[in-house]
Amino acid sequence: MDAEIKNFIKVSITAITSLCYCYYIVARIPKGMMRLLSLFPIFYLFTMLPCNLNFVHLGGSTAFFLGWLGNFKLLLFAFDQGPLSPPLPKLLHFISIACLPIKLKQDPPPNTKNNKKTISQKHPKSHNPTKVSRSMLLVIKALFLAMIIRAYDHRPNLHPYVILVLYCCHTYLVGEIILALAATPVRAIFGFEIEPQFNEPYLATSLQDFWGHRWNLMVTSILRPTIYIPIHRISANVIGSLSSLAHEVIYFCFTRVYPTWEVTWFFVLHSLCTAIEVVVKKATTNKWQLHRAISGPLTVGFVAVTGFWLFFPQLIRNGVVEKAIKEYSILANFVKVNLPLQLPLQKS
Repeated sequence: MDAEIKNFIKVSITAITSLCYCYYIVARIPKGMMRLLSLFPIFYLFTMLPCNLNFVHLGGSTAFFLGWLGNFKLLLFAFDQGPLSPPLPKLLHFISIACLPIKLKQDPPPNTKNNKKTISQKHPKSHNPTKVSRSMLLVIKALFLAMIIRAYDHRPNLHPYVILVLYCCHTYLVGEIILALAATPVRAIFGFEIEPQFNEPYLATSLQDFWGHRWNLMVTSILRPTIYIPIHRISANVIGSLSSLAHEVIYFCFTRVYPTWEVTWFFVLHSLCTAIEVVVKKATTNKWQLHRAISGPLTVGFVAVTGFWLFFPQLIRNGVVEKAIKEYSILANFVKVNLPLQLPLQKS
């Protein structure tokens, strides 16, 4: 654990130094190909840095923050687009938005803003329940994750399908909790209003709803301007293909073995099915539609079944799942050794 923390500090310092180069030097280069070329070393560095980390949670999170979000935000930055353009007024703001899973809320139009102000005057406490409910919901999810981790102790007595369901829930809960924890300090320090990273994907009623409006919204918001909009007329499925390749890079950080392309087929399959779903919806608008009580379980079930088939096998086969589960006990022991609870002695 100590060695991993040292490696993580080195990776963080390297990433911060690279973003300082982008802020002070690359930002002065005119937008376009010259700025893009000046960013190529950073693209390579951000892709390879996570390989210096051996822990699944640290390596996977870093691969997502730098190799995925960081690279795509800098790609937009090369052409003066995206959240980093125009350059933010402070270096710390630039670094935070570049490499963390945060998306600042956009100011609403003037009319909408006035309407919201009128509503808030009538109901001054209308926003507080939402914030409290989100915080409480995150606590509940953290407790649910703890229950899943404890359930792994009984895996020899559990049916394989039950274990796979636990893996699905584990993947979602870890992803949402890590992204929320990464965004919280930025919100607290800078006062940023940040859009949520997940929107309760288990409530999705279609694949389009799941991938476009509920699951890992940071990815959707970054891939849309960098990939989907520029070449929409060429290929409607490019987001799925690109997402699959980005996941292959993350899987390589996990497994350190050559890709078997199962996760690629997972996202290609979902991309094709989503495209078919959109066509069917347009053809049957206002004529026939499944009730959400049916479409919801069908959507989540399809994601889970295809995940059992194509998403998880590579992680299970290469021992990544076992390694991730063991990391929780390693972290617990590290906390016990380095942060002992010293209760004050009470005088009788």
